[in-house]
Amino acid sequence: MSLLLIVLACLLTCLGQVAQKYAVESWRGQASGVLDKLRSPWLWLALLSLGCGLVVWLLVLQRLDVGVAYPMLSLNFVLITLIARFVFHEAIDRRHWIGVALVIAGVVLLGRHA
Repeated sequence: MSLLLIVLACLLTCLGQVAQKYAVESWRGQASGVLDKLRSPWLWLALLSLGCGLVVWLLVLQRLDVGVAYPMLSLNFVLITLIARFVFHEAIDRRHWIGVALVIAGVVLLGRHA
């Protein structure tokens, strides 16, 4: 159950970050005020996703030591890198991919402890 909650927290956080990206992209080139920006559905999706992710994260912390749980959130780094590459078509260099591989290895090692 703890692992499922960690994955859910990561997915919600990543959704929030992607929604933030879409929100700011939709504002690019527009001379709109704060009130116009507050009407963005992407902004509200980001806030909702990040808020739900926080609640799920609190449930994780009830079940696991922070020293084990927190490094698992580095899966966000992996997911966001994949989204950046395949959704936003951003260039990812070799060092970044090596970092992703190291993060995955660390999560696997810590996952065996949980």
